[in-house]
Amino acid sequence: MQITADTAAVVTGGASGLGRASAEALAAAGVKVAIFDLNEEAGQEVAEAIGGVFCHVNIMSEDSVNAGFEKARAAHGQERILVHCAMANRKGKTVGRNKQTGEFTRFSTEDFAFATDGILISSYRMASLAAFGMASLDPLEDGERGTIIMTSSVAAQDAQIGQVAYGAGKSGVNGMVLPMARDLMDLGIRVNAIMPGIFGTPLLGKLPQQVFDNLNASVPFPKRLGKPEEYASLVLELVRNAYFNGQSIRLDGAIRMAPR
Repeated sequence: MQITADTAAVVTGGASGLGRASAEALAAAGVKVAIFDLNEEAGQEVAEAIGGVFCHVNIMSEDSVNAGFEKARAAHGQERILVHCAMANRKGKTVGRNKQTGEFTRFSTEDFAFATDGILISSYRMASLAAFGMASLDPLEDGERGTIIMTSSVAAQDAQIGQVAYGAGKSGVNGMVLPMARDLMDLGIRVNAIMPGIFGTPLLGKLPQQVFDNLNASVPFPKRLGKPEEYASLVLELVRNAYFNGQSIRLDGAIRMAPR
């Protein structure tokens, strides 16, 4: 897709981490960016810095997402780009043992359902609502109307102990990519997913240095955590290169996750 002065994007989770890096990279390339996030203070700060608009959005609420799209489109017009980074998750072993009591525990169906909603269902919600809007746009070169980039994870293929809901949700995102790309092919809307490995985001910011060192050492090469701007670089390539479609792409330094 050729980026023009009228190109608009929505980035979920744009207040920090991978989403923030993506929003900054898109804005630097000339895209008008709307940030969807729950963190109003950080989201407003990023939006002001990049000349974008902030929308207070809960991705697990259809009404909230629709209100966010309404605000973003009123400010920038219909988006041609969606980058979906936000998620909500709960973790736990399918069946484990309480260290204090020795009793068996089970990861509840309710917790599994919450994670499924926060990862898989919210991804469909964001992608399908964005595509519904993109369908009305005039086509560009090759008949393209828009592009959707979802965030999966290497856990889709090698999730660790305690990640049964996360792994299932992210593998579901991968499983959605190709059929959705086929659903939308006659509308000229592309669908891809990025599967990041271990990235240096605020979620890891409070880990002890020894844990960081171990994480760095676990990556074959380069022996470090991924940088959010490296994720954003791939986002830009997926936007610009129209032949990327129906793909789930690992971005992980060749890491393969051990069981724990």
